[in-house]
Amino acid sequence: MNRAIVHMDLDTFFVSCERRNNSQLDGIPLIIGGGDRGVVASCSYEARKFGVRSAMPIRMALRLCPDAKVIRGDHEMYSNLSHVVTEIIQEKVPLMEKASIDEFYLDLSGMDKFFGCYQWTKEIAEAVTKEAGLPISFALSTNKTVSKIGTGEAKPVGRMEINEMEIKPFLNPLSIKKIPMVGDKTFQLLSRIGIRTIHTLSEMPVLVLQQMIGLNGKELWKKANGIDENPVVPYSERKSISTERTFTSDTMDMIELKRLISGMAEQLAYQLRQEKWLTSTVVIKIRYANFDTETKQCKVSYTSADHTLSRVALDLFNKVYTRRMRLRLVGLRFTGLVHGNHQMNLFEDTEEQMSLYQTMDYIKNRFGSDAVGRASGFDFGK
Repeated sequence: MNRAIVHMDLDTFFVSCERRNNSQLDGIPLIIGGGDRGVVASCSYEARKFGVRSAMPIRMALRLCPDAKVIRGDHEMYSNLSHVVTEIIQEKVPLMEKASIDEFYLDLSGMDKFFGCYQWTKEIAEAVTKEAGLPISFALSTNKTVSKIGTGEAKPVGRMEINEMEIKPFLNPLSIKKIPMVGDKTFQLLSRIGIRTIHTLSEMPVLVLQQMIGLNGKELWKKANGIDENPVVPYSERKSISTERTFTSDTMDMIELKRLISGMAEQLAYQLRQEKWLTSTVVIKIRYANFDTETKQCKVSYTSADHTLSRVALDLFNKVYTRRMRLRLVGLRFTGLVHGNHQMNLFEDTEEQMSLYQTMDYIKNRFGSDAVGRASGFDFGK
């Protein structure tokens, strides 16, 4: 049985959410993001014509498109509408993966004998637009890589079907930049030896690619040839990551407790980024010396940023720790996870902060997770 994998992507999601609530924003260059030192979280197609792109510094974006309207963004509205779309899709398909706040994979394998996979997907997209008021594009193919590339080519508000025989003709003329795992550095490296199209990449010997870019060389070759066995992972809102510390001696040392919580937040945020997760809920847990246990939680915009999560965790601790009593345990948990790479936290990040995280993660990947961190999270007494 051939696989039938769909990739669905909400078109310029943050922009579409704003226009859903304010039709006066239709048709104008629109930028969603932070202040003057912030970065672009999303932008309209009208702004993209001037060269504006996501993650670009706001100052640069406004130099390229001075007439653009900048909106800080409504984190809560975006999260709520994402949940609405998730529920619409989830109740209509047998298997769905939420890849990020605004994109989804569906496994419709075997559904063609009942209704037709393309027609089924088309009706789901129409239901999203009708019930949530948001435009959505999709592509249907035999695996996740091809369907995701297809959605990108179909936008805006596009629909595409790429059957098995059409995969190579579809991929071959495209730029290697269209392959999800090809970033700027890989593109520049391959471009220097004349590899700019997927067709050229697909004909490269696997061993040569592995020598050039390491273990990912084989995976890149497979994607260039339209091969991707990765399954659609069932979506669950209940996924979480957590850590906790039970003290050898009960304590009420506030400096030590806050240092510990800050360090926990940094380590868990690093784990989020490594596993490509964003969290929407922070939960703090404390246990007093008499074994009374209390928790407090807070919803946040989807993020994996240390400074945001540490601040929220410390604020929750200040609110939940209400007795003048020693503690025997402190725990921190991030829940409501979705797959994504540093997305909604673009609203608060500056370009300096984004650069800092990239550098810190590189050092941690190379020398270990304890190799670098904020001073507030280290125990200098060790």
